[in-house]
Amino acid sequence: MVIKERTKPLILLILEALLRRLPCSHQKYQQILDEHGRRQAGYIGEKSLDYYYRELPHQKYMILHDLNLPDGDYNCQIDTLLLTPEFALAIDVKNMAGKLIFDTDNEQFIQINNGNEKGYPYPITQAERHQKYLQKLLAAHHFPPVPVEYLVVISNSYTSYAVTGKNAHKVKPRVCKSDVFLNKITLLEKQNSKPLLTSKEIKKLCRLLVKMNTVPTSYVLKKYDIHTSDLLTGVHCPTNSNHSLIRKKQNWYCPSCDAFSKDAHINALKDYFLLFGPTITNKQFREFAHIKSQDTAKRILQSCNLQFSGNNRYRFYFPKTIPWY
Repeated sequence: MVIKERTKPLILLILEALLRRLPCSHQKYQQILDEHGRRQAGYIGEKSLDYYYRELPHQKYMILHDLNLPDGDYNCQIDTLLLTPEFALAIDVKNMAGKLIFDTDNEQFIQINNGNEKGYPYPITQAERHQKYLQKLLAAHHFPPVPVEYLVVISNSYTSYAVTGKNAHKVKPRVCKSDVFLNKITLLEKQNSKPLLTSKEIKKLCRLLVKMNTVPTSYVLKKYDIHTSDLLTGVHCPTNSNHSLIRKKQNWYCPSCDAFSKDAHINALKDYFLLFGPTITNKQFREFAHIKSQDTAKRILQSCNLQFSGNNRYRFYFPKTIPWY
């Protein structure tokens, strides 16, 4: 049963908002663009595994996609987490071309593609961090010590991989291509056959994980040492995002395109909630959207079907969920 549906990953949405709001001349722009490309490919790879998730027994497997769990100043991002009465399984999907090498001696992850060799963070180390995080979380909330497993799944059917080094025998069982993913699940079921979580406990754990899921804005900004003062404000033109709009005749007007838009502020608010914070006041909206009138800002915010709390100048608005559609 899918508990947390797959949507475009929050980190990917934040990177897209960053690329819209960061000047192209910014020193970190290219790095963010590169990470966005990798994340986009990863998202496509994650979706390709849905075919196999559908084959799992719906009543036994609880499926949570794209979990972002707070870990101090960091973010524990899990592509997909499977929960059963017998074990938990954290899945990291790699959608990469060429040949992938898991070098266990040096704990390196290398891609060789079209004659080019490039190194990436070692996914086994990351998966082990996720494993320890989930183990601590279970203990902290007094759940039974259910085994926490992990798999690195290579979704590109044309990609080959090799696990090398003296610890290869430990890593090989943790890596597979997507077409043998269900075989790995069968093996894990044989290795972990004792039910430890009741149905009630699994539901409680699912609720906890969904509640803990947060937007990893601060993590992404800290990673690239970006401050909100670095970001471009304003309502952008739907046709050309390099153009800022002005409020005119109760619509948004682009002087460059000589065109009007009724709802261009929606995308601006989406960027705000992803990059600046999950709530916005009338004053913050006026500053961000370059609006002078408090009444105009109030009318626009009230028209957006946002939740709100507080009264008068203490009122703030927020979306029911992020991402906000």
